[in-house]
Amino acid sequence: MMLKKTSRLSLVEQVVMQIESLIEKGHWAIGDKLPPEIELMEEFDVSRNTLREAIRALVHAGLLETKQGSGTIVRSSSSLGAAMERHLEKSNLIETLEVRLALEREAAQLAAIHRNNDDLQQLETCMDQCRDAVQRDAVEDFITADMAFHKAMAKASHNQLLQELYEYMTEPLYASIRKLMITDTPFAYENLIHSELLEAIREQNLEGATKYVNEYILDFKKRLALETKEENS
Repeated sequence: MMLKKTSRLSLVEQVVMQIESLIEKGHWAIGDKLPPEIELMEEFDVSRNTLREAIRALVHAGLLETKQGSGTIVRSSSSLGAAMERHLEKSNLIETLEVRLALEREAAQLAAIHRNNDDLQQLETCMDQCRDAVQRDAVEDFITADMAFHKAMAKASHNQLLQELYEYMTEPLYASIRKLMITDTPFAYENLIHSELLEAIREQNLEGATKYVNEYILDFKKRLALETKEENS
């Protein structure tokens, strides 16, 4: 079998790759407006048609969004993130929690194996912020600190792909379950402070970390299912 000769990237593909790279490197953040067309044309040394075709491709991929009167806005930090967002929009919350359970269980195990002093310090900082929010009865601050704790645990796994997948799942998941968390009366802080999980990671206790994650995610699924049932009844 003869291999086909690899074709060179078109100008449009090159511009797409350059814009995507700039976004991933943080040159433009989510919510930022891209510079005017003429400026981008000069920057990439391409025609208006080439630039517009590249922008359309990135809009279709979910990385950019064109708003009437506002220009072109960065919608996601990577193509992976955009793809994850599209899939999450089509998934129900239970399915998302099930995937998060798989990712978080693996993150906890890997964090217990690979965590270093910097990781433990970051996890401690997040835990302190959780406790401070409890003292002030600041629910929103607690939820933000709790989300930071889980992201720090994923980072402590030292697996870049797992960290990115977890990053893209966490924010939309928290946005979806925030209402459920806040409507708890009183707010169930004691169920969400993960002191035991942090201790398991510190002691490199894989079994303890896994057991803790299984229990609190499954408990949350039960609460969510009950809430959904009550809403539908």
